[in-house]
Amino acid sequence: MSKNITARRLTAAVLTAGALTAVLTVPTSAAEARPHRPTVEISDVQYDSPGRDNRSNRSLNAEWVEITNNSRRAVNLDGWTLRDEDGHRYTFDDFRLRGRSTVRVHTGIGRDTRLDVYQDRRHYVWDNRSDTATLRTDRGRYVDSESWGQRRGRRR
Repeated sequence: MSKNITARRLTAAVLTAGALTAVLTVPTSAAEARPHRPTVEISDVQYDSPGRDNRSNRSLNAEWVEITNNSRRAVNLDGWTLRDEDGHRYTFDDFRLRGRSTVRVHTGIGRDTRLDVYQDRRHYVWDNRSDTATLRTDRGRYVDSESWGQRRGRRR
């Protein structure tokens, strides 16, 4: 009789271990199936201002980069930088990007709002043929980049 009880206990232990293993691996598999989406990202770039490139403020402001916060919480972008390959840099000053919202960074001159900020430049920043827009935190940590033209896909 003791052999029968030992066999039942051993079987129960094996089944319990198998069930625990299955439970512990399901969340990992589910997390891997979901693609990682960054909290803050460069969501769109209008690098070639529509119409003639005449350096008017209207044309300069038609060149922009959109930064999107995909999380529910606001993100403090104070000190974050947006940069091109030639070293032109825009630094966010005292700006909080609300949760699930987007800000458009225009090249020309304008008055900053919660949806639009302006670099206050009199010359185009983004090269029409090829360039890379790179977003970094106030500590210089890489956040995201968007490339077009020959350099497409390069991370800097």
